[in-house]
Amino acid sequence: MSAPQKQALTVLGLGDMGSALTRSWLAAGHPVTVWNRRPRPVPDGAEPAATAAQAVAANTLVVICLLDDASVRETLADIDLTGHDVVNLTSSTPAEARALAGWIGERGGRFLDGGIMAVPSMIGTPESGAYVFYSGSRAAHDAHAEVLAAPAEVTYVGEDPGYAALYDMALLSAMWGMFAGAAHAFALIGREDISPVEFAPLIVGYQRAMAGYAYGTASQLASGDYAEGVESNLTMMSTTNDTLRRTAAEQGVSIELLAPFMALMERRVAEGGGRESTTGVVDLLRA
Repeated sequence: MSAPQKQALTVLGLGDMGSALTRSWLAAGHPVTVWNRRPRPVPDGAEPAATAAQAVAANTLVVICLLDDASVRETLADIDLTGHDVVNLTSSTPAEARALAGWIGERGGRFLDGGIMAVPSMIGTPESGAYVFYSGSRAAHDAHAEVLAAPAEVTYVGEDPGYAALYDMALLSAMWGMFAGAAHAFALIGREDISPVEFAPLIVGYQRAMAGYAYGTASQLASGDYAEGVESNLTMMSTTNDTLRRTAAEQGVSIELLAPFMALMERRVAEGGGRESTTGVVDLLRA
């Protein structure tokens, strides 16, 4: 007896990420119908559709991976979505995702938004660490959990359709901060006889050691006591900032990547938060 055929799906968008997703579903045995706005190579084994409407009509599960929210709306504008589950893997803001959920619902579809925490080369690669945040219709998520898990691990974060985008952008902002720090560090050593290749493991090791700082921040935000368990307070850190500024000046390096955060730290000290950690900066950003 032959094994039952795995669930088929449609993918709208064959950019680098859309193509990687398609290949991963094909490799897992899922038949895939694809469509792209412009001519692009079709992954081997996928079934191309002439129009977006034909691609949507082919399957209940429709995955979208386009440029932006406007592209998604333009693509689906004249398509009947009754009975379809629409999974949007296009980067968006939380508000855009919530509005799109309502828009899809008005057209008869169920909606899931996704935030992909990976680059295309990580998709469909076991142990790569790739995962996708999903939020929106719990029923749609549960109906397609096995399919959604083929390209990357799945983390469902709730029925609010904006949460996947919010988690995505929050973690992306943390990543940019990490990249900014590494860029400044490489700039500081750039004019010296120091190998960036040999220095890189030191950056990685130190950032890894400091990453747990987020747990302390979370605990303080939850308790409201920003001085709880503090070993290096804002007053001390602001003093270190002065040394960092002088070092940058000596090395001929701009402090523009770090200056905004330094200014917030010093503002918090001026307001009486010198005994705290950097948690008070969160309040300044939300003010």
